[in-house]
Amino acid sequence: MPEGNAAPLAPKRQKVAVFISGSGTNMAALLYASRAADCPYEIVLVLSNNPEAGGLALARAEGVATFALPHKGVPRAEHDAAMEAEVLRAGAHYIALAGYMRILSAGFVGRWEGRMVNIHPSLLPKYTGLHTHDRALAAGDSHGGCTVHLVTADLDEGPILGATPVAILPGDTADTLAARVLIAEHQLYGRCLAALVSRESDPVWLTAQVRALALALPEADEVLSHGMACFGVTKGKKFAYVSANHHGDGRIALLVRISGLDEQMQLIDMDAARYYRAAYFGDDWVAIRLDLTGTDWEGIGHRLAASWRQAAPRRLVGLMDVADQF
Repeated sequence: MPEGNAAPLAPKRQKVAVFISGSGTNMAALLYASRAADCPYEIVLVLSNNPEAGGLALARAEGVATFALPHKGVPRAEHDAAMEAEVLRAGAHYIALAGYMRILSAGFVGRWEGRMVNIHPSLLPKYTGLHTHDRALAAGDSHGGCTVHLVTADLDEGPILGATPVAILPGDTADTLAARVLIAEHQLYGRCLAALVSRESDPVWLTAQVRALALALPEADEVLSHGMACFGVTKGKKFAYVSANHHGDGRIALLVRISGLDEQMQLIDMDAARYYRAAYFGDDWVAIRLDLTGTDWEGIGHRLAASWRQAAPRRLVGLMDVADQF
């Protein structure tokens, strides 16, 4: 059975697919940024709805796989599904939209929630949609700019990951402003994408996700125990720990209560890369790695709730059962 001192998995660069419709200058900026030795992502596929997109030729010349599928006459969801199938075949875990001039279907966006990003040529929430530079000039703004955001079903309204203001100069036209904003886009996009893909191995960010779920449970509190964030029922038993390189094992994991050895062995047999027996914890605990791609945060929430139920007094569990009926 794997023990807590088992060798950790080596970190890997996150695989990204990029969607383009034209020249692909932002795709190129992401690609060249990825060539840095310390970049946490790699571009594994460039896709387009336009087989003549100039960015496809550049990607091929740089040794990156490409895929093109014209959208004309193809139902939106069907086209999205075909593009998505290629993304999955390439093993990409993130999608970056870089001048992709197609509105994506809600189902596709939902499946990639939190893992699909876009860059927009305005300082959001100002000027969603098209003609952003004309609108900034018409409004008399002192600055235009660009914003990187997560993609949601609402156009250009997802959570903002970063923004760069660009001064508007006397005599600027939409074209001259756009040219300077594009320089800022090329600088900003790679930094934001790197930060996004890195958070899955960031103990601070991962602990914050666990904290939000754990402290939403009734009468839960947090303390520091043996150098780990520890969550328990107020003045009662502990139901979760976050282990970040504890005892030098190189892993970030959530430790939760389970029913016993049988469940522990079943989970480890099911996915030995993600589940393991933590050192100094008994048969009624299991460790779940958080620093691997594809963490199921809804499932983590269910695990925390189940662990809380084992630690909470009957009074609280009974109240929770009653609340769940409504």
